[in-house]
Amino acid sequence: MDTSHSPRMIASETTPLLPIEALKPKTPLPKLQIGTILTIQLAEAIASTSIFPYINQLIRELGVTGGDDAAVGYYAGIIESLFFAAQALTVLRWSRLSDRIGRKPVLVIGLGGACVSMLCFGLSTTFWSLVISRCVCGFLNGNIGVMKTMIGESTDSTNMAQAFALIPIVWSLGGFIGPLMGGTLARPQDHWPVLFANSFWGKYPYFLPCAVAACLFALVLFIMTLFLEETLSTKRRPKLTSAALGVSSGEPLPQKPMADTSLRSLLTPTVVIPIVNYAMFAFLDISRRALVPLFYSTPTYLGGLGFNPSSIGSWLALFGIMDGVFQALFFAKLVDRLGPKRLFRVSVSSYVSLMVVLPVMSWLARARGGADYAVTFALLFQLVLSSICGMGFGTLLMIITASAPTKNTLGTINGLAQTSASIARAIGPAFTTSLFAASKEHNLLGGNAVFFILFMLACALRWLGSRLPDEIKVRDE
Repeated sequence: MDTSHSPRMIASETTPLLPIEALKPKTPLPKLQIGTILTIQLAEAIASTSIFPYINQLIRELGVTGGDDAAVGYYAGIIESLFFAAQALTVLRWSRLSDRIGRKPVLVIGLGGACVSMLCFGLSTTFWSLVISRCVCGFLNGNIGVMKTMIGESTDSTNMAQAFALIPIVWSLGGFIGPLMGGTLARPQDHWPVLFANSFWGKYPYFLPCAVAACLFALVLFIMTLFLEETLSTKRRPKLTSAALGVSSGEPLPQKPMADTSLRSLLTPTVVIPIVNYAMFAFLDISRRALVPLFYSTPTYLGGLGFNPSSIGSWLALFGIMDGVFQALFFAKLVDRLGPKRLFRVSVSSYVSLMVVLPVMSWLARARGGADYAVTFALLFQLVLSSICGMGFGTLLMIITASAPTKNTLGTINGLAQTSASIARAIGPAFTTSLFAASKEHNLLGGNAVFFILFMLACALRWLGSRLPDEIKVRDE
């Protein structure tokens, strides 16, 4: 038989498999399993964003700046970066440890560490106690990479994109609840003096939002213990079938962990290019998240909007709910219409526009003596651009997952991606807030140097995004 014209596929361990030619029925998502994983992510999103409305005010009250409002950004950036710096040192180790002892034990350690560190953060009365609490949280927390791995192991080629599309939606919901909670519950003696008359609340004015976040971690830990199934093949209970995990019965379950896989063997262009895009996008995103509250809280005469923590929390909460609505209504449709690569580049383009809107908003607030209707309109436009920008993470998660040679390499691939992103997120807040402070203090480019540099970096990322694959390739074990 002549086989000269027959299609051939040569696959190595580091080459993603080609799309499945036969049409497969779509496997239903394992709702309880995915829902439990996303509940953990929701708790972490709420806790991490709850400090944004009050962190700048907390730095001022600690007296570490010596009364210099322009220097607040330096110290706030350090606090926001420390978690990711500590996480970058350990997240890959946690991911690979989860390939040996299982996913659930690592999540338990991460949630317990986050609970304790949030309580310590709320009880901190010095700058160095804030530093220690954030570092402890980062060292003990490798959850995000493990959760992405569990989603990948709980799905197959027919429902993986649907599951990963939920991640940015849940993060947006946390981005709505967290700032609203932090801004509302900070300094409770000011809002509810009768209810919080005890001197404890005067000594620790920011303990209440931290305590609520810690209780949320404890609740999620209890829920996880009851409902979350182990997904590592060597640690599963016998009753955990492929159907329970949402994997079609035609796909063999992985039988061997990949804890000993050589990292060098995975560092192919197919894997590295999406991870580099993910790291740079994470840098720009965390820079924006650190910059915007600082910009909101900075006095008008220094080029900010002069908002108090409650107003900052309200605006950040509004962004969170708008982002969630955008993700829920438009993300899947836009991925189908544009493809992950083009949608990612659209998201980066919105970031470029955002870095133009912020200095315009600063000029409006200074010219009009505060936040009037024109500034409010600009704020709403900024929220729309931020929501479009937020779609970039969902597209990159799909591309990174599809780049894994086999399902058994997902733990390591996600660990590499999260390590890169954590390094970027460790640098981003300190770099951006310090640059913001230096821009205002030394009037660099009229106080707008930080916006110009982020604008140029976003343009560079748009070019880097052109190196992503035009179509993601579906792979099954």
